[in-house]
Amino acid sequence: MGFLIHIMETYIIILLCVAAFFAGFVDAIVGGGGLIQTPVALILMPNLAVSSIIGSLKIPAFSGTSFAANQYLKKVDMNWKLLSIMSVVAFASAFLGSHLLTKVHNDFMKPLLLVVLTLIAIYTFTKKNFGIHQAKEHTVKRQFLLAVSMSIVLGFYDGFIGPGTGSFLVLGFVSVLGFDFLHASANAKMVNLATNFGSICLFVLKGKIIWAFAIPMAICNAAGGWIGAKLAIKKGNGFIRVFFLIVVIGTLIRFGYDVFF
Repeated sequence: MGFLIHIMETYIIILLCVAAFFAGFVDAIVGGGGLIQTPVALILMPNLAVSSIIGSLKIPAFSGTSFAANQYLKKVDMNWKLLSIMSVVAFASAFLGSHLLTKVHNDFMKPLLLVVLTLIAIYTFTKKNFGIHQAKEHTVKRQFLLAVSMSIVLGFYDGFIGPGTGSFLVLGFVSVLGFDFLHASANAKMVNLATNFGSICLFVLKGKIIWAFAIPMAICNAAGGWIGAKLAIKKGNGFIRVFFLIVVIGTLIRFGYDVFF
């Protein structure tokens, strides 16, 4: 029996690593990697608390975001004063969001996650390019208030649910704070690191992270992101978007079956 359980656990880890690799791969090209590894993990580990699954997935998310953020740091000047404030607020807000997640029962969270993940999938494939925009002129005080408000809302969302946060942050930096696309993407990655780290701190303190899954997934997510970034530069993302959409729809249908049947 022990050997059989070990085989089953190995099988699950392999599938989770495949999902993490693919999530990192597509996230580097079109975004939305969380739409893959989150429902896959929920399907493969149906008896675990949602908080343990989401908490464990923060490790590969942090890994993938770190690699991307490092690339931006080499090429883009950051607004460190504003970024520092946003990161501290986002860290605290994500910590609180993750704390709430540990208090909510699976029977509530799984249907909620299905609805949210479906909406995020629709958003991911209908969002427009934000590369062209007119910069907004904000006073220092107004920019500060908008940045803090954005950090609170998106930090809490990332701590409580997670998928789509990076995309929402880019949208916020462009449409709310008036950044150009490159600087929005760079600053969004740094704030996303803070939200991931806030969640990780809470989940570590609560003993919710399953390291046997989290560490291999982190390695695979980072590898997928590295390869995806290289391919995006050479090939573009048209084919990947279609393939990604097919995989996400199939995964969400399967997750929906687990939730309601």
